[in-house]
Amino acid sequence: MHFPAPVDAPVRNDQAPWNKFNNKAYVAQNYLDLLPADAEILSIVGRHFSRHFKNRGAGAGRPVLGIDMGAGGNLYPALAMLPWCSGITLFERAPENIEYLRKQCDQVDQNWEAFWKVLCHEKGYADLDSKWRNKFRDVARVEPGNLFKMGRRNWLGFRRSAGKYQVGTMFFVAESISTSLDEFQQAVDCFMNVLAPGAPFAAAFMEGSRGYDVGDEHFPACDVDKEQVENALAPYACEPEMVRLSDADHLVRPGHTGMILACGVRRSGK
Repeated sequence: MHFPAPVDAPVRNDQAPWNKFNNKAYVAQNYLDLLPADAEILSIVGRHFSRHFKNRGAGAGRPVLGIDMGAGGNLYPALAMLPWCSGITLFERAPENIEYLRKQCDQVDQNWEAFWKVLCHEKGYADLDSKWRNKFRDVARVEPGNLFKMGRRNWLGFRRSAGKYQVGTMFFVAESISTSLDEFQQAVDCFMNVLAPGAPFAAAFMEGSRGYDVGDEHFPACDVDKEQVENALAPYACEPEMVRLSDADHLVRPGHTGMILACGVRRSGK
């Protein structure tokens, strides 16, 4: 186990060894089996999206584009958006994660079946039934890139992909890419800025994380709590549903104190 970097020596996102991120080790550690924490998160997120799209009224026939920001080796945020999307962007930086996601777009591995079954307790998911794999193959596409370039203004003042997506997810990303609170906020900003007004979103965060090991490499994390997550989202969402998961079943690895899940709707404005 590695020790976290000293407080006076922050690790920025560009200093982390993303080219050495071991996807096989990460998926084996986290997603080969359905963990209780993920099952609970999926239930909450599935209910949030199902209720939103059930009530979206006159816009029901319009194409819906979704984005999972920093998809990594985790398919379940994308699965949570699947029933309503005509396209889903899996946005990712680490090379091994990109390769893994592209393989999943061709044929989803069997371990994700258990995750899908949790979602099927809600209408929309159950309607897809066994066709969910075919739909995922049809609509999911991988986009390599650095999230800090998404949603930022260019020299003309325009934001890349601003307001492009009608639904979005960002799971264990903003706080898990550097030790910098500034970069944590920037990551939240970039995610929220690519969402259209009225877009439902779900975002999950490791609470109190001191960094994490994947294979032989250590990756930085930013120690955030529920109040900091609420403050980061405040300019973009009115009173999102906030859930803190902190009992023993929600501690998936050493070095964090719980998980924070936020489900809301992107408001107009900033």
